[in-house]
Amino acid sequence: MDCEFGGLDVELHDLTEVAIILTDSRLRELGSGEWRVRARPERITKEAAEIFGYDEALWAKAPKVRQVLTEIGELLPPNVKVVPAGQNVRMDVIFLERAYKNCEIPYPFDYHVIDLASLFYTWSLVNGEAPAALSLRQAAQTAGLLDGAVEHRAMADTRLTLETFRHYIGRLAPRPPE
Repeated sequence: MDCEFGGLDVELHDLTEVAIILTDSRLRELGSGEWRVRARPERITKEAAEIFGYDEALWAKAPKVRQVLTEIGELLPPNVKVVPAGQNVRMDVIFLERAYKNCEIPYPFDYHVIDLASLFYTWSLVNGEAPAALSLRQAAQTAGLLDGAVEHRAMADTRLTLETFRHYIGRLAPRPPE
C-alpha cells in the first residue's frame, strides 16, 4: 500500500491518496484499488502538493474520506488477516488509523506491518553494503528496477514497492548447506 498526504503531521495534514494492491503470501496480485481523497486545501502544504501533483480542481471531485475507507473495506477479503506492507508503511498506517478513528469505522488491517525499508536495509547489510538511503527509489535502483524518475503517486509507488519486494524476497531463498 501507499498513501499520499498533505504533509507529514497527522494532526495538521489530510490524507490525499490511497493505493492498495492485495496479494497472497506469494505476492501474486489478487486485486487493487486506488483513490484520490477529497482533502481540505488548507491542510496541504505547498511542498507536498508539488511532490504528488496536487490539483485542487481534480481533488474537489474526489470522494470524501469516509467513502474511500468504505471502499477499501469492500476490497479486502472477509475474515482474512490483511497485513499492511509498503515503503515506510508505518507513516501510511498512522494516517489511515487516524482516518478510520475519525470516521468511527473499525480499522480493517492487522496491527503488524511489513516494511520494505527494513528489508532493504537488512539485505544491504548482509551483502556488506551500507545503503546510500532507505528510500523506495534507492531500493528499486539498487535492485535494477528503476533508471530515472518516476511520478510520486500512490499507485505508481505501490506497484514499484511490490516489484521491489519481489526482487529482495526472491533473494532470500534458502541456500543449500555448504
